[in-house]
Amino acid sequence: MEIWINPACSKCRSALTLLDAEGADYTVRRYLQEVPSEDEIRDVLDRLGLEPWDITRTQEAVAKELGLKEWARDAASRERWIAALAGHPKLIQRPIITADDGTAVVARTDEAVRDALSR
Repeated sequence: MEIWINPACSKCRSALTLLDAEGADYTVRRYLQEVPSEDEIRDVLDRLGLEPWDITRTQEAVAKELGLKEWARDAASRERWIAALAGHPKLIQRPIITADDGTAVVARTDEAVRDALSR
């Protein structure tokens, strides 16, 4: 499995601690340095079963600058949201774990991390 993290994020550190405690085999992707492409974001969204606005941190300063709260949340606007996430990776909710079975989970709770481990 792979986990997308921001090392400054307490939820990310908690997820890593739990993965280590469970002896999980995983790789870390510091997504602010190793920015996901639009295709990678589409793939993760498909694996999550979510839309880009579902994993967008709308309280970030850049979200306010872009006016994301006013953007339409529909199929016609999906690519615009994906481009914003790729262009401003700080907007991506974290941590995200991609499981070996092809699924993914936004791992903000211990329960979500355990869910990823069970796949």
